[in-house]
Amino acid sequence: MIAEKNVELLSTKIHLVSERLWKVALFGPDNYRSALISHYLRTRKKAFKKSAIQFTKELLEGYIDEEEITNYVAEEALQYLLKFDEDIPFRKPAYPKFTFIDLFAGIGGFRIAMQAHQGECIFSSEYDKYAQRTYYANFGEIPFGDITKDETKKWIPAKFDVLCAGFPCQPFSIAGVSKKNSLGRKHGFEDEKQGNLFFHLAEIIEKHRPKAFFLENVKNLVSHDKGKTFKVIKETLLDLEYSFHFKVLNGKHFVPQNRERTFMVGFDSKVFNYKERFEFPELPEATKKVKDILQPKPETKYTLTDHLWKYLQDYSKKHKEKGNGFGYGLVDLNGTTRTMSARYYKDGSEILIPQGSKKNPRRLTIREAARLQGYPDHFIVDAVSMNQGYKQFGNSVVMPLIEAIGEKIVEVLETKRKG
Repeated sequence: MIAEKNVELLSTKIHLVSERLWKVALFGPDNYRSALISHYLRTRKKAFKKSAIQFTKELLEGYIDEEEITNYVAEEALQYLLKFDEDIPFRKPAYPKFTFIDLFAGIGGFRIAMQAHQGECIFSSEYDKYAQRTYYANFGEIPFGDITKDETKKWIPAKFDVLCAGFPCQPFSIAGVSKKNSLGRKHGFEDEKQGNLFFHLAEIIEKHRPKAFFLENVKNLVSHDKGKTFKVIKETLLDLEYSFHFKVLNGKHFVPQNRERTFMVGFDSKVFNYKERFEFPELPEATKKVKDILQPKPETKYTLTDHLWKYLQDYSKKHKEKGNGFGYGLVDLNGTTRTMSARYYKDGSEILIPQGSKKNPRRLTIREAARLQGYPDHFIVDAVSMNQGYKQFGNSVVMPLIEAIGEKIVEVLETKRKG
């Protein structure tokens, strides 16, 4: 039995462990200890247990006498941590039908979509420490950090059904290529820092042999370097004996935003023998309007200052005189917006909401930015600063589109499970 003194300590001081865990999580991106603890709490996988208990014992040091920090006390502390965030918005399904891992997870767009089809996420990885905060707030789980490191990869479960990844698009995007060319830097697979991230995905797929992969990238991926980059991606996955389906789809069919992305789906030939009946979904008619996502009384902080509004107008005029189309985007409230980018926090110029002739236009609110990507209103958007929030939604996926494609993937998995 646990000592009475320890019972008292656990009831009055153990919350300090929760606070410490949270603080540690903010110092990512390589905090695998806090990630491992939260993964154990959410999944109960035995592979995480021993290390989770050991790391929790280390967290207890300084709060409980060293001789009293037993495995039992550590497990009690873990139970307290679980209660500490029991009100998280997006819990794993009670009766999962399949498992998946969430790589380059961002703020969890893939996770929400796949959980909607009764999938259980058993591993997540995200490098950015601010995205980790938002992910933790919504899923009660701190993603592991840098997926290129062996220290991260070793915690990937041996078996899972689907690998999901919206791997970084900077090396392949039109904007990213233009910027790198102007700076004399390499791009695509020659980008030594980011361009090789795909090969880490390929390595994980080869080692763990998931039944399927589900990848997302920018529209320009298909045409980058005259198609050579995409050819390497496709042939790499085909060489791993997976089928390869791809399509460029636009999120405007689900949200009032023109956002085209390349989606890639493949299935293990050793399981499906290239005979899976997969097709990308037929998309609904694009009827969504900007006015449908707007909040009725946004705070004044979202309205552009006179100085910024004049600057944007002058900037646009200058470029029009030069014959190019650079400038702000004042949206039609009955139409769709431009693609929201990660730089939206800088001035919001690509998507400005008109407020009549007597008032300067405004940026989207953070909640509206979330809605523009199809996130439900109970998604927590204020775990980070406003600027970080804009970056996160600008980098995110159109969640309902991911859900629609995910449904088709799950249908294929179900045929094998039932068969």
